[in-house]
Amino acid sequence: MQHEVLKEIGQGYTERFGFSMPERSVFTTGKGLTEETVRAISASKNEPAWMLTFRLKALEYFQSKPLPAWGPDLSAINFDEITYYTKPTETPGTSWEELPPEIKETYDRLGLPEAEQKWLAGVGAQYDSEMVYHNIREDLKKRGVIFTDVETAVKEHPELVQRYFATVVPPNDNKFAALNSAVWSGGSFVYVPPGVQLEIPLQAYFRVNTQSFGQFERTLIIADEGSFVHYIEGCTAPVFSKDSLHAAVVEIIALKGARIRYSTVQNWSTNMYNLVTKRAVVYDGGLMEWVDGNIGSKVTMKYPAIFLKGPGARGEVLSIAFAGTGQHQDTGAKIIHLADDTSSVVTSKSISRGGGISSYRGLVMAKPGLKNIKTKVECDALILDGNSVSNTYPRIDIRSSGATIEHEARVSRISEDQLFYLMSRGIDEKEAAAMIVNGFVAPLVKELPMEYAVELNRLIELEMEGSVG
Repeated sequence: MQHEVLKEIGQGYTERFGFSMPERSVFTTGKGLTEETVRAISASKNEPAWMLTFRLKALEYFQSKPLPAWGPDLSAINFDEITYYTKPTETPGTSWEELPPEIKETYDRLGLPEAEQKWLAGVGAQYDSEMVYHNIREDLKKRGVIFTDVETAVKEHPELVQRYFATVVPPNDNKFAALNSAVWSGGSFVYVPPGVQLEIPLQAYFRVNTQSFGQFERTLIIADEGSFVHYIEGCTAPVFSKDSLHAAVVEIIALKGARIRYSTVQNWSTNMYNLVTKRAVVYDGGLMEWVDGNIGSKVTMKYPAIFLKGPGARGEVLSIAFAGTGQHQDTGAKIIHLADDTSSVVTSKSISRGGGISSYRGLVMAKPGLKNIKTKVECDALILDGNSVSNTYPRIDIRSSGATIEHEARVSRISEDQLFYLMSRGIDEKEAAAMIVNGFVAPLVKELPMEYAVELNRLIELEMEGSVG
């Protein structure tokens, strides 16, 4: 029975998200990465000389750094077979009707135009290498909020870009940050003026359509003093026979008293290597919240980080990872305390089933001599069968005597008692298991806007198909 029901896993993804459209790009660099590839990308965007210089230096860093050897096996990535840049249309649109028919149909099937109308303040939609659609409510524009792609920001807001770009994640930070810095394209630029509160989220959606493709968007969010923004990102890709690569860089700056919430529902197909660098710096009295849902991909390596640089700064990471058959979710968090009176909370939950591997890899650090440091780390792992694996690699390095530290870790299975209790009330085994898993992830789901919480629950139900048998 187990064998038969396992055949059904992923069918829901293929039907809803795993489709592809005919490729009609207007420009592509083709496979492989050389200096000419980088120069062609920069020329295509008509960039200033300083950005081309930045890219070429980053390419040197990428070529000089070895693959990381401390996490999942990445040796199967064939960098020569990847297409690093594809431009899907000549000009982006500010209305869905302006897009080429196959691109518009893609987003219609994904439900993005409908979501924008109902509950979003602005939407950016990336298709392969470029943001093809960007729009923000007029009232927010009038209040000074900037929400655009990074290429446009380089041209129209150079003072902000040059002040903050690559200051949080420098190009030599790691091999994949270097790769992104060399070939980045698309992504979001957000600036929220002092005191402006965006109660309705902005969203960026990243869609891959090309086989053996590399998507390298770059996101830069700046919340000025006393402001608030909730930014949501979603992502999907077709189910291809060959692997693709997603290596994004996200840089976030929360200035004095600002609050930023960054929510991710990562739903890549299982032929995607998802190797991203996400980092925030928080100044006096500011708050950074990462809400991180990792459902799809073949391999994920993602550790949202928060540097607490000002007194009273706070950081929170709430993450869930679901590792199914053939998946390795290597996720976690980094919190670096650099000022007095700073606090942090990390809550990580993982589910493994069908031979999947989930790993929590975390770091909490405080520099010497700080006062009133508080940190709490909680890791819960749920393993659904005997073939699956859960690993935990926590590291706590607190060099201050004035610190309050809590760390908890639990690993559990769905117990026969829990299943029996639910089944004795007329619930079948599959539904009972799904109820237990939904209860396990409830702390994360309740932090998402309702529409995304419903979607995350539905994605988990898709992944749960055939998990009990």
